[in-house]
This record gives sequence, C-alpha cells and structure tokens, in this order.
Amino acid sequence: MTARIATVQAEAVPGAVEVNVTRAAQFVIESDASGADVVLFPEAFLTGYDETVFAAGVLPSIADRAWLAPLQEAVDETGVAAVVNTALQAGDRRTLTDLLFTPGQPPYPAYSKQHLHSPERALFTSGARGYSFRIRDVEFALSVCYDANFPEHAAAAAAAGATVYLNSGAYFPGGGRRRDLHLAARALDNGIYVVYSGLVGVPSDFIGGSAIFDPLGRRIAAVGEREGLAIADIDPAVVEDVRRDQRMWADRRDDLGAFERSGELRSQAGRAAPA
Repeated sequence: MTARIATVQAEAVPGAVEVNVTRAAQFVIESDASGADVVLFPEAFLTGYDETVFAAGVLPSIADRAWLAPLQEAVDETGVAAVVNTALQAGDRRTLTDLLFTPGQPPYPAYSKQHLHSPERALFTSGARGYSFRIRDVEFALSVCYDANFPEHAAAAAAAGATVYLNSGAYFPGGGRRRDLHLAARALDNGIYVVYSGLVGVPSDFIGGSAIFDPLGRRIAAVGEREGLAIADIDPAVVEDVRRDQRMWADRRDDLGAFERSGELRSQAGRAAPA
C-alpha cells in the first residue's frame, strides 16, 4: 500500500503566529487537492525562524490549543495529517517541536529537535527521544533540520522501523550543497525515503530546497517555484527492493572493534609521510 506525501516550501512571517497558522491551514487544503495523506512543513513555520522572536517574550504553548484551531479544522475537514514545526514554550523550557495533527485528535507535540546548533543552544532545550507514526502501512519518522546532518539519527529511525524520514528545515544562503548531500546520503545509507520541507524568505533569506528523495538518494520531486508543494507517492515495496539490492542496511556491523593507531610512519625516502 502506498501513501502520498506533500512537502511545503513557503515563507513564514516572524512573530505573526495567526497569519502563519492560517497559511498552514491553506496548505493542508492544497495538499488534499493533490491527494496527499500527509503534509510536512518547514522548521518553526508557525512562529517564523527568527532569533529575536525566539528570545523575546513568551512563545506559544501547547497547553492552550485554541491558537491552532484553524489548522486543526483544516485537518479535520480534509483528513490530511500534518507535521508542523514551531517554537514552543512549556514553563521555562523552550523547544523546536513537531506538532502532529490528525483528524479528530488534538495536536500532539510529537518530537522536539535533538541536535541544536549555535545559537539555538542558548535559546532552546533539545529533545530526548525519537518519534514515528504510521499511515497506510507506511512508517514516518520525524527530524528537524540539523538532525539530518548526523547519520546515526536517521539510522536510529530506520532501525525502529521507519521507511520515511521527515525533515523540517531552514537553511541559510550557501548551505544548499551541504543540505542536499546530507539528505540524499541519509536516504541511500538506510534505504529509506527522505522528505525535506524548507523555509524561504525573511528574516535570513532562507533558501528553501523542499524535495523528496527515494531510497537510492535520487531526488524524485521538488518545489520549482519560490513557494509551493512537492508531491510523491511513498511505496514500501521500493524500500524492500532497494534494501535487497543495496546491502548497506543489512551488512552494517554494530560493533567495529577497537581502533588501533600506528603512530607516525616514515616514508621510504626517510621523510615524514605527509599528513
């Protein structure tokens, strides 16, 4: 059984939570028109990714879900599940959290970004666990931006049964090559689909790059315009075929043994070997 996913590329207005929630609801409706079962949003889409917003005042809280009502209504009406990242506040604890919206259920704070980079470490608390959910017999694992730079993060998701690795991000100018290499590598390393949703625009001229990679690391869908959706069907049978032919997943070793170092060697001519 296949599942169809949509990934968003869009600009969030920093600090304009109501505006961003309304826009997210509109993208849910557009995703439904494309036949999607799931839609993924960029990092901090509901608050905007802006350090001044993060540092000033109190961030939205999941304790009172009224602010999320337009988005929940769109999910209830369409039946499309949504993964929407936002900065959240819970007491003194601040996180970059994926909220999981499903029809007829309250928004659930499913996953908080585990790998924080500077200056996020001064503003947020990292998450303590992974998370996945199942729709149409497809297992989707969650990650946020920098998480995907660490091979072990996607590997842990795959080991837990995920065949799709969702990543919400916000890449700065100059980061496109590194972004695409990491995402494609996570797909090929583990024989899984990787779906990325990226911010564009203010306040840091974010560069988007929303795309879907198949289990061989090939880009099979991407957003061609500044804003929009990329759509692809996720087929677990493709994962099975790739893992049968590309043996990295089955042949990896949990224990590589001790690491031996020889110390400095000298070349035949008596000179120290170049570093």
